[in-house]
Amino acid sequence: MNKKKIWVPTYQASSIYDIPMSFFLEKGITTVLSDLDNTLDAYNVKDPSPRAFELVARFKEAGIAFYIASNNTSKRVKRYAQNLGIKAFCGLKKPFSGPLKKTIASEGFDKAKTVLIGDQVLTDVIAGNGAGILTILTNPVSKLDAPWTRVNRILEKGKRKRLNKEPYNSKERVIV
Repeated sequence: MNKKKIWVPTYQASSIYDIPMSFFLEKGITTVLSDLDNTLDAYNVKDPSPRAFELVARFKEAGIAFYIASNNTSKRVKRYAQNLGIKAFCGLKKPFSGPLKKTIASEGFDKAKTVLIGDQVLTDVIAGNGAGILTILTNPVSKLDAPWTRVNRILEKGKRKRLNKEPYNSKERVIV
């Protein structure tokens, strides 16, 4: 791979919940931007699950800033984040990287130490790569998807299939 393809994540993991904290610490990551829908919880879950609370607590304990980075603009995202005691960046218009770049700049995040974690190639990975930050693609935490996401799942099926083959599935790229 000479030039990184915009749809290829830096890393892959089965779930955000399965990534060991040591991974973030070893990579020098100081800021985690996490998608909400089907990355932290299913898209129809209004309040954080116990494991979401536990995850945020682990990041705080490790001294790593954790934020929600969502396309959604609804009150649900803000409520979810507020319940977790964290900030949410909403209406990011992923896969477009412009709003994400503006957020990174305005918040003063170090791009080299920031990662976007999400469950969709066509939104999260493309936006994160376009913004020049690290990306981690996870599997969805639920089979339940919003109607517009179902279309993305169909469109990204071939890309996910390719990610399961060399050189994309190497030990250096797959966390868990």
